[in-house]
Amino acid sequence: MAEEEIKKTTAEANEAQAPKAKAAKKGKRIVNSGAVHIQATFNNTIISVTDKKGEVLSASSAGANGFRGSKKGTAFAAGVAAEKALDIAKKNHALNSVDVYVSGIGLGRDAAIRAVSTVGIKIDSITDVTPIAHGGVRPKGERKP
Repeated sequence: MAEEEIKKTTAEANEAQAPKAKAAKKGKRIVNSGAVHIQATFNNTIISVTDKKGEVLSASSAGANGFRGSKKGTAFAAGVAAEKALDIAKKNHALNSVDVYVSGIGLGRDAAIRAVSTVGIKIDSITDVTPIAHGGVRPKGERKP
């Protein structure tokens, strides 16, 4: 009997020492202006909507919207993905103006930009941030005299 009481008291002491941590639920932030980052590859198009600091408000891709295989790289799939990401940002965060940053050379570049304007969000600027190689490494083979 004494052992059972000791076990109960030690269990109660352990519970008292380690309180259950509850994560505080974040409230919905109101963000008037933000940025839309569009990464358009040949195989997929990924859209991220961020605030001015770069914290992601919503994101979507052609693959996340049910397109599979070669259909993910189409302009239509990019438009659907952009509309979904922007609808979420507009409803949850009251987003109304964005700067658009486009990276990549896929088919979804223009379609995603068009989707931004059809959702009813004002576009402040469009910037192409596709990395372009200049110089690069030495080519294979012997050096030429």
